[in-house]
Amino acid sequence: MRHRKHHTRLNRPTGHRTATLRNLAAALIEHERIETTATKAKTLRPFVENVITLGKKGTLHHRRQAFQKLQNKTAVHKVFEELGPRYAERDGGYTRVIRSRQRPGDAAEMAIIEFLDRPVEETEEEPEATPAQETRREPSEPAESSPSGSQ
Repeated sequence: MRHRKHHTRLNRPTGHRTATLRNLAAALIEHERIETTATKAKTLRPFVENVITLGKKGTLHHRRQAFQKLQNKTAVHKVFEELGPRYAERDGGYTRVIRSRQRPGDAAEMAIIEFLDRPVEETEEEPEATPAQETRREPSEPAESSPSGSQ
């Protein structure tokens, strides 16, 4: 019996689906905020939250389990060095899914998935550029016609 075995299959074979989830999870861990389809975001959420929970435990065994899920050393390192300690006091619910728009090509519902309590990136505002000098020359005043020309 398949009771309580429901997972969204994303219309992909098993290998393609796991590769998609691994790549989405690695991108989310690296950037801490990504935009994808709403279905993929909802499928990704428990996958990533399980990895973050492993990162909170912090042992070598849990690090190896996280690598088995992600297959990405830099993502595993960030989970155990940054994200695990950041969410040490939180009991689950590390991500949020915000529905954003419809994709123009196929009207798929898009969503932003991001980590809660992520540090705000401070963007340095560049000073406004001075207006470019006019490259077009002003037309010179018309020359006065000489009276000796045509009569």
